[in-house]
Amino acid sequence: MPQAHRTLRHPFVAGVHITDLETEKEISAHTEDISPFGCFIETITPFAADTRVKLRITRSGQHMVAHAKVAYSRPKAGMGVVFLSFESGNLDTLDPWLEDLRK
Repeated sequence: MPQAHRTLRHPFVAGVHITDLETEKEISAHTEDISPFGCFIETITPFAADTRVKLRITRSGQHMVAHAKVAYSRPKAGMGVVFLSFESGNLDTLDPWLEDLRK
């Protein structure tokens, strides 16, 4: 059954560094799409559903840092994550990215 999303996700390719907050395991990958509530990260080694992670998403020299939870995991394909909180000032990066994607 397809995963339902709260809002439209926009195609959005950016580098992302993901850290499992419990084990401190790190992976580098890239986003496939993004919304105000989360994103899909394409990776052959996704974390399991419900894993709490820290994301650092970088695009065009700008970056944002968010705490998130893996909503679903697709082996050898990627994981959908939902944003839980953003480090101070990071919405100032995300909001313009989303605004540009809506144009």
